[in-house]
Amino acid sequence: MIHMLLVEDDEIIRESVAMALERYGYQVTATADGLAALETFVPGTHEVLLLDVMLPGLDGISLCRRVRESSQVPVLMMSARGESLDVVAGLEAGADDYVVKPVDTSVLVARIRALLRRATAVDGAASEPAEAAAADGPLAFGDVLIDTLGLEVTRAGRRVELTPTELRLLLEFAAHAGAVLDRQQLLRRVWDYGWDGDSRIVDMCVRRLRGKIGTDRIETVRGFGYKLRR
Repeated sequence: MIHMLLVEDDEIIRESVAMALERYGYQVTATADGLAALETFVPGTHEVLLLDVMLPGLDGISLCRRVRESSQVPVLMMSARGESLDVVAGLEAGADDYVVKPVDTSVLVARIRALLRRATAVDGAASEPAEAAAADGPLAFGDVLIDTLGLEVTRAGRRVELTPTELRLLLEFAAHAGAVLDRQQLLRRVWDYGWDGDSRIVDMCVRRLRGKIGTDRIETVRGFGYKLRR
């Protein structure tokens, strides 16, 4: 059973979302306060975090940053307003995806399942293109080394900690090194969206990835997308 931590200060929303997720077979621990959630969160036990942006004690964006200091657990942000600043700040803090409230339960569950598929795929095996490329050994891009079978990334000999989404994104770039991938392609291949979602998710994740592997590794091709330098 998948165990998730739901952090939402609105009692009605918190209880209705928790009940809906439990009907889908998830085990839900719900809290109303950001600081209480930080104390409740147990890496390795909670497999998904659902964080509201506006929280008492410690807001969802700050909470996400604190969690990212010790865990790469999938994080889904929930914003009541859907304003650009909320979305961008949440993604920059390390969230993997976001939804705007009120959200239909089926949409929320679909996003959670996509998060879990990405995490499971990263934990289980490399993607098929990356696995095929790994036949000749790890992939090297400057001082960045990608072990596509062991799913480890190092930079200048030091391990780079990536979230499952960041790792999936890097593997996708590595499997198509030198080729330009547009945002819609990346949304479908990495985020598992069956539709053209908000491309800011891609942009923010690329920004975070650049910060970890080097700003010169991933090139922006204006008007088209991104590519990993060979």
